[in-house]
Amino acid sequence: MDKPRILIVDDEKDLCTLIKTALIKEGFSEIRMAGTVNQGWEEFHDFHPNIVILDVMLPDGEGYDLCKKIREISRVPVLFLSAKTEEVDKILGLAIGGDDYISKPFSPKEVAFRVKAQLRRAGYSTVGASTSNKNEKVISVGSFSINQEDTEVMKDGKMLELTAKEVGLMACFMRNPNHIISKETLFNKVWGEEFYGADNTLTVHIRRLREKIEDTPSKPTYIITVKGLGYRFIPK
Repeated sequence: MDKPRILIVDDEKDLCTLIKTALIKEGFSEIRMAGTVNQGWEEFHDFHPNIVILDVMLPDGEGYDLCKKIREISRVPVLFLSAKTEEVDKILGLAIGGDDYISKPFSPKEVAFRVKAQLRRAGYSTVGASTSNKNEKVISVGSFSINQEDTEVMKDGKMLELTAKEVGLMACFMRNPNHIISKETLFNKVWGEEFYGADNTLTVHIRRLREKIEDTPSKPTYIITVKGLGYRFIPK
């Protein structure tokens, strides 16, 4: 499959450069930039991107208008960037055909991870990701990605606010998807200590982690308790 082509439409050149740099670090290379609605439309026809990163406020109009034009001829993912933080603006962006909406200020790295998530959903292989090689910079399993260098965990391209111990637990789970991991193993790897019956400490951390990653923490579907044995991580 050809490398995914990414079009960034934003009149803030410095911001575009930061996003482009973050994308390149994640292995993307086919990237073009535009600063207006008209330029974006021309680049869309010439470049045929697989995903569009689109600012809402542009010098010659709104990104919403460009998104509408794109939707008339294409279903490629559109990721909105905006300084507008009102819920109604997000709803509008998604209602007219946007696939994701990020409010400024944001981390360029977050944008890169959301791009990868959208491309996965669209059926494109994402670069720099591995589910098996522990030496890779990024491990991606199902909806989750973890940056081993910066200890950041993402779900569906959105950064999760996790503690260091919670990141450690996710790292163990993501390296061993669908396998039962004993409490002793988890405690040894994350706390660096022998278990010695520290069941309550581990249970509390697992509960807090579930509250951050599960859709319904009381009925977990990702981190499953295997009675008498430990836990199993089941990525969707």
